[in-house]
Amino acid sequence: MAASSRSRIVIARLFSTAGTGYAYTTVRPRIAEKLVLRKYDPIVKRHVLFRERGSSKS
Repeated sequence: MAASSRSRIVIARLFSTAGTGYAYTTVRPRIAEKLVLRKYDPIVKRHVLFRERGSSKS
């Protein structure tokens, strides 16, 4: 039986660094580093950093 291949992309959950619990979901290449993006957090009504945390099954 052949070994199962892994996907070239992964689903990334980005969580707000403002501590609101708000999150975005996006995709990134598996070989890339963890994402850190500046996006809008509607709970604090500001742009804040969102960092990738944990891992999602894909």
